[in-house]
Amino acid sequence: MDDKSLYQTVLGLQHPWRVESVDLQLTEEQVLVRVGLAPDGVLHCPVCDAVCAGYDQADERRWRHLDTCQYHTILVSQIPRVRCAEHGVKQVRVPWAEERGRFTMLFETWAIRVLQECSIDAAAALLRTSWDEMAGIQARAVKRGMARRTTEPVRVLGVDETSFQKHHQYVTVLIDIEQDRVVWVGDDRKQATLRRGLETLPLEQRANLKAIVMDMWDPYIAATRDAIPNWQDKLVIDRYHVMWHMSKAVDDVRIMERRGDPDIRALLKGTRFLWLRGRATRKRKHSLALNELLKAGLKVGRAWAIKESLTALWEYKTIRGALRFFKNWYGWAIRSRLEPVKRTARMIRYYLRSIVSFTELRYTNARTEAMNAKIQEIKYRARGYRNRDNFRMAILFHCGRLDLNPR
Repeated sequence: MDDKSLYQTVLGLQHPWRVESVDLQLTEEQVLVRVGLAPDGVLHCPVCDAVCAGYDQADERRWRHLDTCQYHTILVSQIPRVRCAEHGVKQVRVPWAEERGRFTMLFETWAIRVLQECSIDAAAALLRTSWDEMAGIQARAVKRGMARRTTEPVRVLGVDETSFQKHHQYVTVLIDIEQDRVVWVGDDRKQATLRRGLETLPLEQRANLKAIVMDMWDPYIAATRDAIPNWQDKLVIDRYHVMWHMSKAVDDVRIMERRGDPDIRALLKGTRFLWLRGRATRKRKHSLALNELLKAGLKVGRAWAIKESLTALWEYKTIRGALRFFKNWYGWAIRSRLEPVKRTARMIRYYLRSIVSFTELRYTNARTEAMNAKIQEIKYRARGYRNRDNFRMAILFHCGRLDLNPR
């Protein structure tokens, strides 16, 4: 097999396209593969595929292909243009690259595989391209994937913000919890941000949502109210954030109590995480230490008991049972004479309707938080992003479950 036949086979070219010459340039460390049309080749309009007469040939263009051994491989061709009766003068479509692309589809497919495993900087170094070229391949892959994404129904949405840079700069992320994929990414964490994201879904999909899970962030709740029909029956306030506020109330009580008697200060020294540790991570030694502290009749012990009892709220199977439990729990918390606990109890009562909806819908933001951790890993691997657009592209590229490869 000669070199022209080899590249004809490797590139998968079929009539009327053919390899006309192969030029190995040792000084440039590259292989130039010239591709052209056979004299009897029939030309088609790239829009309607109608057979058309040739118009002229465009200037010579080049495409980077997969390396041949250690040498850069460059495809070179003059692409003919046709005159279509319906669409006018158009450049014909080539089988080895997408329109306006500067890389062959095989190269882009390999570059996407590499980008999925490492940062843009590392991929550019491995493939001997520039950072901008690799970022362009990633952006085209995301655009291609979003265009191919079908309108399959999203039943359960998770909403969360993730940090973009320091000084409280965030992006809002919409996650399809059941299919474990990012649906949309927007700047900031404002009401208008989430509303814009929700409105990217067709109204029918929003009406058929089974649940939307988030934390107690009023701008997000307001956006849900504006964009989701029957939102009160679908909104679920995540358990983790409720218990986080209760844990903070316990810690506030501990800090206040330490400011008094020196003996109490000595007793509470080094016990912060003992009070905050959940049942799932509490070992036997922690339980023994807690039992000794509870015998001392401390205020923080009462606050801890109130916090621990609240976990039973999520064990109920009906909203009526959960509301009955909360009524008793709330009375205990309000009569506790512990101001941080009382303040947190009132806050929970304010959001109670959306908290107890978990008892029937049974969804949490656990997968959303896991996705947030993956996004932060992507940011760390890239050593941060200065550009929001690049950050959004990276999130959708790695977490969107998109069909990224050119065809």
